[in-house]
Amino acid sequence: MSIETKEEDNLGLAKCLQHIYASLDVVAIRCALELNIPDIINNHDGPVTLAQIAHGINSPSLNVDGVSRLMAFLVHRQIFDQVHDQPEPLYNLNPCSKWLVKDPNTSIAPLEIFHEGMACRTRITMDALMSKYKFDELKGTLVDVGGGLGAAINEIVTSYPHLKGINFDLPQVISIAPKYEGVTHVGGDMFKYIPPADSIFLKSVMHNWSDAECIQLLKNCRNSIPAKIGKIIIVDIILHQGGDSVFEDTRVSHDLLMLSSVGSGKKRTEAEWKKILKETGFYRYNVIQIPAIESIIEAYSD
Repeated sequence: MSIETKEEDNLGLAKCLQHIYASLDVVAIRCALELNIPDIINNHDGPVTLAQIAHGINSPSLNVDGVSRLMAFLVHRQIFDQVHDQPEPLYNLNPCSKWLVKDPNTSIAPLEIFHEGMACRTRITMDALMSKYKFDELKGTLVDVGGGLGAAINEIVTSYPHLKGINFDLPQVISIAPKYEGVTHVGGDMFKYIPPADSIFLKSVMHNWSDAECIQLLKNCRNSIPAKIGKIIIVDIILHQGGDSVFEDTRVSHDLLMLSSVGSGKKRTEAEWKKILKETGFYRYNVIQIPAIESIIEAYSD
């Protein structure tokens, strides 16, 4: 075996082991969150020592050596920064760990907990969406299909009060939805009908369903909006095979998540989106990139 072949084999082995032990990343991050380490660091004006972290945790049974090893791991994984050239290690937040601080507007820490995680994802996506998409070009009624408790459509009509909002979801969901000014809650089955509207909003809905189910849903959408002037606004992931976006790894991981948790659900490439849109009469569409793992697909009913 040549030296070059041996080096290639070792690199392959190292890469394989890295993926195998990657599950430790989420364990370590969750441990740091439970110990409140991101907030302890954030509450200081600058980098903190291990002793300051331990003091902030304030536990009589704290394994300080364990915390030191945890921080070494998280620094290696580039979750936290370590300041060098000091008599003792100093730790600081970096652009990654800043997202773990318990700020209600920016933290992604709840993604360890399903229901809080869903709300967290929705907030990040909506912030990105509202920063890029101008709903002032829409008129009349906007229906949010699969809108849950109505938080998204409420945010839209609050910012664009000229719109009338309909939050459409299953009756059992609508029954517990809070009242919002400018929003009407309607219960029903989106695979049977969708309330008439001028435009339709579909955020993180279609990835739950197979192509056949999405085609049925899109046909219902097309039947509920005015011919030639109606529009649907899809907010969902578009896969870019071999793409170099900073979010592409997360997008691909989400596709595997849909396979394992939903079965028939999937993330789609632009070609796959185009196919199901074309089959339902949405021959024109426009993709708008937003600073999130999702994109916007505007599709027109002509």
